[in-house]
Amino acid sequence: MAAASLSICFSARPHLLLRNFSPRPKFVAMAAMSEDPIREWILTEGKATQITKIGSVGGGCINLASHYQTDAGSFFVKTNRSIGPAMFEGEALGLEAMYETRTIRVPKPHKAGELPTGGSYIIMEFIDFGGSRGNQAELGRKLAEMHKAGKTSKGFGFEVDNTIGSTPQINTWSSDWIEFYGEKRLGYQLKLARDQYGDSAIYQKGHTLIQNMAPLFENVVIEPCLLHGDLWSGNIAYDKNNEPVILDPACYYGHNEADFGMSWCAGFGESFYNAYFKVMPKQAGYEKRRDLYLLYHYLNHYNLFGSGYRSSAMSIIDDYLRMLKA
Repeated sequence: MAAASLSICFSARPHLLLRNFSPRPKFVAMAAMSEDPIREWILTEGKATQITKIGSVGGGCINLASHYQTDAGSFFVKTNRSIGPAMFEGEALGLEAMYETRTIRVPKPHKAGELPTGGSYIIMEFIDFGGSRGNQAELGRKLAEMHKAGKTSKGFGFEVDNTIGSTPQINTWSSDWIEFYGEKRLGYQLKLARDQYGDSAIYQKGHTLIQNMAPLFENVVIEPCLLHGDLWSGNIAYDKNNEPVILDPACYYGHNEADFGMSWCAGFGESFYNAYFKVMPKQAGYEKRRDLYLLYHYLNHYNLFGSGYRSSAMSIIDDYLRMLKA
């Protein structure tokens, strides 16, 4: 089953999102806020005595990104003057969770918080990217290692709700993957489409799919594993040693196959999948479920960027309804 792919991929997040954060509660709430909390952190906990240069980093359409150079090294900082700290705190928790697997490289988060004039910020490790797109086999292998290492006993979900682009992503824990994906992923996006565009057709057909998609998961044991959540080419880079780096996550614990949901905009090749499945073997029915995981992201792009993505989402829904005779 193949959905129509658009030639241009958009993202609501910067391409170069390297953040630093302290995910523990003591970093979330600040009793007293300094006039410039970014500078304060860099010159105290960041162990710098001097900020030598601040440069702009391009690529984002929601947040401002900056490169802080200091006598103690470089930091990557993102700010948003209109959104509170919850978005960056969620991002930082995701980065920290991926970092703790000690598998694929991610920017280490240092601090996320609120700006005194309104808005929020996140400080993280600065990673100097190389010029090459790198080795796809190594990317596939290390992503699989992260999926294998990143486990939880809490079920499917995440510690906090976060965002996919600027869209809220609900991560309330569930013990049932089919229920979680149907309600918290597809169902949430379908409701947004109905509320935003009055699109009752895609809402109704989409819910028919949700109610009938269980056969796609027959004979599959799904264990929650840590997902990046938004793995497309703009969120993949390679460092100076040509090691893959993934950034700007929308993390949660889910079915590992769901991390291929942005593959239509990621350029994954045969070497990527071959290396991935050597570590995390392909499960029965994988090909039949592939487009189900694309659907979430097509729906999100429809809600974020408009009707250009509707036909791809509706095509996937219609194909599944025919396949499932629903």
